[in-house]
Parts: sequence; structure tokens; C-alpha cells
Amino acid sequence: MSQTVTGFEVHDIRFPTSEQLDGSDAMNPDPDYSAAYVVLRTADGREGHGFCFTIGRGNDVTAAAIEALRPYVLGSPAPSDAAGLAALSLALTHDSQLRWLGPEKGVTHMAAGAVINAAWDLAAKRASKPVWEFLATMTPEELVSLVDFRYLTDALTPDEALALLRAAEPGRAERTARLRAEGYPAYTTSPGWLGYSDSKLVTLARQAVADGFTQIKLKVGGDLADDVRRMKLARDAVGPDVRIAVDANQRWDVSDALRWMAALAPYAPHWIEEPTSPDDILGHAAVRAGQPVKVATGEHVANRVVFKQLLQAGAVDYLQIDAARVAGVNENLAVLLLAAKYGVPVCPHAGGVGLCELVQHLSMFDYIAVSGSREGRVIEYVDHLHEHFADPVVIASGHYRVPTAPGFSARMHPASIAAHRYPEGPVWRARRAAGRSADESTGKAAEKTAEKTAEKTAGEMAGRTVDETAERSRR
Repeated sequence: MSQTVTGFEVHDIRFPTSEQLDGSDAMNPDPDYSAAYVVLRTADGREGHGFCFTIGRGNDVTAAAIEALRPYVLGSPAPSDAAGLAALSLALTHDSQLRWLGPEKGVTHMAAGAVINAAWDLAAKRASKPVWEFLATMTPEELVSLVDFRYLTDALTPDEALALLRAAEPGRAERTARLRAEGYPAYTTSPGWLGYSDSKLVTLARQAVADGFTQIKLKVGGDLADDVRRMKLARDAVGPDVRIAVDANQRWDVSDALRWMAALAPYAPHWIEEPTSPDDILGHAAVRAGQPVKVATGEHVANRVVFKQLLQAGAVDYLQIDAARVAGVNENLAVLLLAAKYGVPVCPHAGGVGLCELVQHLSMFDYIAVSGSREGRVIEYVDHLHEHFADPVVIASGHYRVPTAPGFSARMHPASIAAHRYPEGPVWRARRAAGRSADESTGKAAEKTAEKTAEKTAGEMAGRTVDETAERSRR
């Protein structure tokens, strides 16, 4: 029986992670992990939860964009199957006037993703299945019907997608059993935030290995000498057999990326993540061709079209989806199918509040029903803020354990929502009483890091200009 959406709530939720510099990197020295959070309700008492991830300022803008979608959902039937979820996705991404604000990128697209993910959460709960299982028990025809193939057919047609999914059908049951028994491989970024001290980096890196992780990640891009020192410390801490990925968070031009990676190469980085602008497909291809370290990107890619071009251009070795960046499950399904077509492993981004909870479902579904492989694939894990979720991720021996609760693991505890709602929640009232604000940098260390980075970057640029001028004179 169809249920109508009778409630649509939006919350601006922010966590003061900048106080400890959790999440800090070369581009974002003082993040406050935040969620523009939406709750869909039906008359039978069920709820669907979804959100966009941001890092503080601007979370109110994202929440307002979600609020603008209220008329498309409130009073309408709650989708419960592939047909309904496909229809909702198209309604929110193909609106003739909202598209002018994108189209299919930016805040409005992320807002659509939050609502679409909330609808998936609700539909999976009605089916009494976690989202990964809800997806993995759909037929290939149903899965293909969920995808918007506009702009994709030069790279992947519906018939090709159907063939991929049908080819993966025979092993679904065996892979599901293996997944339940073994979990899905994870790597951790928790030791590597740029604002952490050397001693904290070393301690957390060693702890990660003791906890069973075979890959960690370091943030880089602030200062080359500092990065080389930190990379050596990490390598000495974990030994030669643990992979160390590095992440520049879009900090560099192509020439900077090549120079930086040459300096880090002696410490065997596993991949370089976001070496340049997420929109620069040819730049990523140049970085991949110009040095030996594998290239990963995707967390800030705006839509399936850019993912398609990254794959067509041979610009990446690892594709990194984000569960809350594009327009929800439907568009991420398109990206998973594209990656399978091109044979590129998907290693999701999950560095943010609630992202681990969401994206585990997509990788597990991919293993069961799309790629059929975990080879070379890992899901990012960060040890922050999971206690605020009703169905938090479970990590054991460096693996995500399979979520069993129905839904998308997206529901925050009501007490956490109430405490961290911005600006009126008690956490933020207390900060204002102490003379601090979410709209100010609360970490003095972060301010110093940013200033130091700016000064050294300016110095390096000036040095390169002098060198280039001298070279031109010699010519």
C-alpha cells in the first residue's frame, strides 16, 4: 500500500571538529564537520533520513536548497520500488527551472541527493532491508531503470549496463555470503590530518596497523619539506608493507603535483588523491602520465558526466565516489556501472560526518551485483562522530562489517540533532558564551598552519618565477 509523505524536516547540524583539527587538510585547515539534514515522514510512522556533508560555513545555504525541494515531495507518494525511486530522481534533477542553477552540479544537485537518499532510506526500511541488500536483490532490469543515461551513451548504453549486471548475477549469493563472513576492506585517514602533530601522526599510524588496517592516508600539500618529513615518519611507523596513500585536496597545479610526488616517491605512496582541480580532467591525465604514483579522485566530482570523462580520458587509476556529493543512490549507480565498464576500481571517499555510514552500502552492493570484485578496493574510514548515528559503522580487523538494520544507516540520534543544531543548539550556545563562533576559526593552530602555508607557497611561487625568468634569459 502506497504511503504519502506527510512530513519534511530540514536541520542545519554542525559539529565543532575544528577545535581538535580533525579533518584538517591543505585546503581546509579548520573544518567543522556538518550536515544539512532532511527527514521524510509518512503517516505509518516510518522515516527516511538523508543529508549533504559540508564543513561548516555554507551549511545553511545547503539546508535552504533542500528546503526548496519540499513542494516536490511533501504530499506525494513515498517511493517504495525502483520505478518510484527513478521517478523521484528525475523529478528533482530535471526540473526545467532548478536546472538553470546547475545544471546537475553544485548546491542544488547535492540537495537533490540528500532528498533522494532519504527516499532510499525510507524505501529500504519499508522493505525491511539495508540499502545494500535492497539494491542487490533488484533485477538487472530494475537497476538499469534507475539510471539517467542522458549524456552517457557515448560511453555506456543501457544495453551494455544490462549485460554487465546480468554477467554478475550468477555469483551474487556466494559473494553475499562471503561479504557477511569477511566484511569489506577499509583504509583509515584518521592518523593523517594535516593539523596533527608528528607524535600524534606516529601514534595513530601504529595503532591503525595494530587494528588491522593495511592502508592509511596522509594529507599533503601544505609545505613540501613538512610533507616529506611526515611521510618518512609514517613510513617508519608502519613499515614497508602497509600502503600509504596521500591526498592533496585539490591544492596543486599540475606542475606542483609532479614536483611534489617526485619528492615523496622514495616513501612509496600508494596513490595521490585529488592532485589538482576536480574539474580538470586533462590535468589529472597529465599527472597520471607524468609520474609513477597512481591517481585517485572523485569526492568533489559534480556529476556522472565528469566521472565519464575521467574514465574516457584514462585520467584515474581509482575512482572515488561520495554518497552525498552527486544526486544520491541513482547517480552513484550510474558511476559504479561506468567504472565497471572501464575496469577501474571504486574506492569511496568517506571523510566526513555520516559518509562512512552511507557509502559502505554502495561498495557492498557494487561487489555483489556490479563489479563482483573487492580486488584493489577499499572504503575510507575516519574515526569521528559515529556515536551520533543510530546504526553506526562497525570496523573489525580493518574491515567494514555488513550493516544489518533496514535503511541507509543515515539516522542521527534525536539528542545529537538537538544538541548540534546551528545556531540555537546548546553546543553552539555554549561556544558563543565562551566567545567563539562556528563562523570563526576556532583553532589557533589551524590559523598558523594556513598562514605558514600561504607564506611558503608565495615564496615557492616567487622562487619559481625568478628561476623561470633566469631560464628565459639564458635562452
